[in-house]
Amino acid sequence: MMNKKAINRRDFIKKTTITTAALAAGLKAGPAYAGKGKSRVGRKVIIIGIDGMDPVLSEKMIRSGGLPNFARLAESGGFRTLGTSTPPQSPVAWANFINGAGPGSHGIFDFIHRNPEMQCLPFFAAAETVAGNGYLAVGDHKLQLEFWPFNHESSKTLLRRQGVPFWDYLDRAGISSTFYDLPSNYPPSPSKYGNHRCLAGMGTPDLLGTYGTYQHYSEDGPVRTKDEPGGKRSMLFFENERAPAKLFGPTNTLLKEPQPTTVNFVVHRDKQAQGAVIEIQGHKVLLKKGQWSRWLKIDFELSMPWFLPNEHVSGICRFYLQEVEPNFRLYASPVNTDPSDAYLKITEPAEFIGDISDKLGLFYTTGFQEDHKALSNKIFTDAEYAAQAGYVLKERFNLLDYALKDFDDGLLFFYFSSTDLQSHMFWWDSDEKHPVRSASDAKDYFAHLQSIYQKLDSTVGDIAKRYGNEATIIVMSDHGFANFKRQFNLNTWLRDNGYLGPADSTSVLGDVDWSQTRAYGLGINGLYVNLRGRERDGIVEPGTEKEELVNELVTKLEAVRDTNGKPVIRKAHRTDKAYQGPATRLAPDIIIGYRRGYRASWATCLGDMTEEVMLENDSAWSADHCADVLEVPGVVFANRPIAAQTPALIDIAPSVLTEFGLEVPASMQGKNIFKV
Repeated sequence: MMNKKAINRRDFIKKTTITTAALAAGLKAGPAYAGKGKSRVGRKVIIIGIDGMDPVLSEKMIRSGGLPNFARLAESGGFRTLGTSTPPQSPVAWANFINGAGPGSHGIFDFIHRNPEMQCLPFFAAAETVAGNGYLAVGDHKLQLEFWPFNHESSKTLLRRQGVPFWDYLDRAGISSTFYDLPSNYPPSPSKYGNHRCLAGMGTPDLLGTYGTYQHYSEDGPVRTKDEPGGKRSMLFFENERAPAKLFGPTNTLLKEPQPTTVNFVVHRDKQAQGAVIEIQGHKVLLKKGQWSRWLKIDFELSMPWFLPNEHVSGICRFYLQEVEPNFRLYASPVNTDPSDAYLKITEPAEFIGDISDKLGLFYTTGFQEDHKALSNKIFTDAEYAAQAGYVLKERFNLLDYALKDFDDGLLFFYFSSTDLQSHMFWWDSDEKHPVRSASDAKDYFAHLQSIYQKLDSTVGDIAKRYGNEATIIVMSDHGFANFKRQFNLNTWLRDNGYLGPADSTSVLGDVDWSQTRAYGLGINGLYVNLRGRERDGIVEPGTEKEELVNELVTKLEAVRDTNGKPVIRKAHRTDKAYQGPATRLAPDIIIGYRRGYRASWATCLGDMTEEVMLENDSAWSADHCADVLEVPGVVFANRPIAAQTPALIDIAPSVLTEFGLEVPASMQGKNIFKV
């Protein structure tokens, strides 16, 4: 969710006396980054995070000669399968990497958590926006003034990952570290000693406060404006080949009735030339059919009370002209934070994003940059999605070039998302019928995915050649991949087996009767007992009753069979046995570990129920990794032999600390993967 600052605060305080509270807040800012230059120990460690890189596909391509640079690392003993997290969801897995310990340490168990005191109200697990408290009413506005005598509290977005990230130990030791597009770290955690920089990745919102909302304009819309998961559609009405339109921006939350900001623009269509001109805030963008615009800076004006100047928020977006006639279609990317004038704090320190933008210009800043929702919602074709995702990868390579030029020593971490978000859409390593593609198209797009592996192989080869033995190089993924053919609706199964009621209920968040419900599902892999004293309307008694219920559910879930007789669930993990650590308050009671080919249904994630327990997956999102921990391990490559035979994500952080001669703290469950 977006970090909604008290928008008036910056200008309002300038017009008033500086208070003790305001001064104290200013003094809390951390020191400027001190790590550029030589670290205390003069060592180099480079970690390349390739999200979703799969060990089975990697080995197959190594054997066929398709990954020569990864092959060289493997031949020297620098390749192992890498154990993932329980469950193998990206925010959980990357938090394992960050803490060197499992979910009991960092407290992230799924993309979605629930608030038990509010009877399973869902929220995003890694970051939570907390509502403000108190305001001064001024006409249509509400001003939150944090200084005395008002002492209001503005809404804030808080990083919910718990524990100590491993870079804090480097920071304290005077060892520089820089992370690019790091998942599970928005808002970015602070650097106490000024030796750490980070550009936040997965979890960073767009300016609408979402994980990415495209805007689409066409003549054939069913209604004037329609919201859908991941997007907003608007109808265009041409008169003399001219159509007005609106681009939606951030919501002004300082209005008593918050309203989204909008920017007007005009589309001029030229059917003969098969092109269009877009006029928006002084930009005149000429596009041919099938052409993308450059990044455009868009100024969104947020109204303020009469005695304050209006606030201005800078965003960036790109337009893509899909079709001119017979149905004009225009795509606008999610409105990203402008890296040259960042409204959201997406880097640590705050000025780091400006340093990058000074060199690279404008680029994607949201956490999810490949617009998979546009493909799932049939805004994009497969080819259009591949092209848009290719642009993301090109930007990422430009960022890597900047990162390497800016790196002297210490730790450099760099993240690639292409092998995850394109695998979700293009992975298919089977002769079975694909959910949405012909057999030939499924084969072609799986080959496209393999070409991305080859590009990354070349990149890793360049890094290895550039640094030789001067740096320890680690290439790792958080999990692998599997086809997603069949869906399992957990809440439907619970309802049909008498654990959730009434028998005609359709939604955990809607019509469930909690007095008839002993267990429910929420998120992708989580099952919760409706426990008395924990859930607001809990009915299951702690102790013996809960123990018997959990054991019964584990036994029955592991016995579930598909309509063809195949087992669906490899293991139902009791979290009181799977997790260790102090951060388990919000943990599910059971983590469902699916077999390859299976995953929670789309309806399950937010507690909805379908008529049938088992369904075909009919989405372009045709592959996944939210299965059992043993089904989808990741990979680890290194330019030195890996001594550990069964390394896991939690082992990378201890390995890095050991490389720099630091002790591994007792809070870390992992071990060094290299020989000391």
